[in-house]
Amino acid sequence: MPDLAQYRPNVGLALFSNQGRVFVGRRLDSSGSYQWQMPQGGVDEGESIVEAAIRELYEEVGLTEKHVRILEVMEDWQPYEFPPDVKARLGGPYIGQKQKWCAFQFLGTDGDIELDVHEPEFDAWRWVKLSETPKMVVPFKQDVYGEMAKKFAKWTTLNRI
Repeated sequence: MPDLAQYRPNVGLALFSNQGRVFVGRRLDSSGSYQWQMPQGGVDEGESIVEAAIRELYEEVGLTEKHVRILEVMEDWQPYEFPPDVKARLGGPYIGQKQKWCAFQFLGTDGDIELDVHEPEFDAWRWVKLSETPKMVVPFKQDVYGEMAKKFAKWTTLNRI
């Protein structure tokens, strides 16, 4: 296991529709393959994982606590390293990020989703099968997405809850 102190704390959000699909957004700053990802963001000092997830949900997707029900929080950190070009662009002391993932059930409607409430990170969004997500993200995040997809596979049957 790597030294997790070298990784920036981060939260990832798996937002499940009642049809068992997950939300993905197309990153504004990307081109070519691997433009899609789930919402994610840094955990501020003194902030819990769930608090960070709710904040990121609002900032990136425009949703609040009333739009979701928490299903699960992964116990273990899932680290990934930045490729050299990303590390050079970001600077800072970290060699990558360590993520804890939160699974949420979406209680709202598609009309509640707003990508421009805060500084936009996505320019489009859609619902996809959870199993498709590892191949949609940049290669350096694919292993983390694979672990998350395995852990949260049980939530793809939400329409039966």
